[in-house]
Amino acid sequence: MKKLSDDLLIESYYKANEMNLNRDFIELIETEMKRRSLGHMLSVSS
Repeated sequence: MKKLSDDLLIESYYKANEMNLNRDFIELIETEMKRRSLGHMLSVSS
């Protein structure tokens, strides 16, 4: 996760939700986004 750019991480988050991927995977992305102070980019529906 640390090698992904912020933009790619955000895009991955939205794609994972759109594709209804495993919730554990989405939560892993969410955790990394919060660690990078990108929590404001998380969708309300998550």
